[in-house]
Amino acid sequence: MTIVIADKSHCIYADIICQTIAESASVRGTGIAKRTPEYVIKKIENGNAVIALDGDKFVGFCYIETWGHGKFVANSGLIVHPDYRGQGVAKQIKHKVFQLSRTKYPEAKVFSITTGLAVMKMNTELGYKPVPFSELTDDQSFWDGCQSCKNYDVLQRTEQRLCLCTGMLYDPKVQEKDEPKKVVKPKVFNRLKSIKEKMFLKKERS
Repeated sequence: MTIVIADKSHCIYADIICQTIAESASVRGTGIAKRTPEYVIKKIENGNAVIALDGDKFVGFCYIETWGHGKFVANSGLIVHPDYRGQGVAKQIKHKVFQLSRTKYPEAKVFSITTGLAVMKMNTELGYKPVPFSELTDDQSFWDGCQSCKNYDVLQRTEQRLCLCTGMLYDPKVQEKDEPKKVVKPKVFNRLKSIKEKMFLKKERS
């Protein structure tokens, strides 16, 4: 199995990607924004998608999209074909698409809204934090994409403050601030320390 950044040669999988996403949502009984093959193809052609393949067989997919003039990035449409579930494929795809997001948009906040516990766990491992919807993008185009979800009325009634999905956010500035700073000693200091230790041992022996 290979997981790569999708290119134009992978547009042939657009139909099965959308079909797999729709079938998965139906089985889970959860709301999901519908994707069209045309939309998926656009993401692939722009280099904003990751695809997993087993030879020529479709295994999984995920794409990124930007909001708020590039201030926010969302990893969306994560899906794994039923034949390959339970093998850790989703986690590998999630890590790959997160890496793509951070590479292409290093200053952007990466966010996700999901009802899936597995996705929440993967997000947490990558450094996402649960946040209220007010911390996510205010780009109305993003929220309009929820209209095809069966829970859209909940989002409307709460004036887009909350829904059945959980909002999660990775803020690169916060992450860099929270990460412990490693103190690297200069090589010169280490050499001087080594010389002093040798001199001390020589003196002790004499």
